[in-house]
Amino acid sequence: MIAGVLLAAGASTRMGSSKALVRLRGQSFLVNEEFAELVAKGLAAPDLRGGPRHRSGELEVRFAFNKAWAEGMMSSARVGLAQALRHKPHGVLLMPVDQPDVQPATVQALGAMLEQALTSFGGKSANGFAYALVPRHRGHRGHPVAMSSALADVVRRDRGARDLSDAIRRSARLVGYLDVADKGVTMNQNTPAPATKKRGR
Repeated sequence: MIAGVLLAAGASTRMGSSKALVRLRGQSFLVNEEFAELVAKGLAAPDLRGGPRHRSGELEVRFAFNKAWAEGMMSSARVGLAQALRHKPHGVLLMPVDQPDVQPATVQALGAMLEQALTSFGGKSANGFAYALVPRHRGHRGHPVAMSSALADVVRRDRGARDLSDAIRRSARLVGYLDVADKGVTMNQNTPAPATKKRGR
């Protein structure tokens, strides 16, 4: 299993409203319209918390709250990674909520390549291998970042890192890159204006 962590905390001062609920082409950055309505009515959380623990072929959503969100994105990454690792995944895909244009095929490709890489590094014994896989569009690195569970654990415990990129540089034994045609991996939406390209990491 590969867990996904979507970082949706923050003050959204440049956006002017919560980025997670900003709508783009009819859907919010965070969730689709139907799910947004359930959350607004207070109907989603009980279902998510009380559902069966073992399901096949379905997605499971859990929420983790970062009380120290004002300290920046890295603090949210630590909370999200800690929550994800409780489920003992092979790896974790981590993405900020302000990149709504990333294509599903890109996420699937990153997950598949992460699984393939970990298998190549020794199968089950690869759980201890600190590996990162970063999408790249026309030479520019982006999100989501895929990490082995070993690297995710080290990153979430790293209190000296300035940001996620710094934590990965400090701890990864190997960083791979997946070149994609999806420009969404490098585009973020911090303001109501059109998305802009993120600076290289």
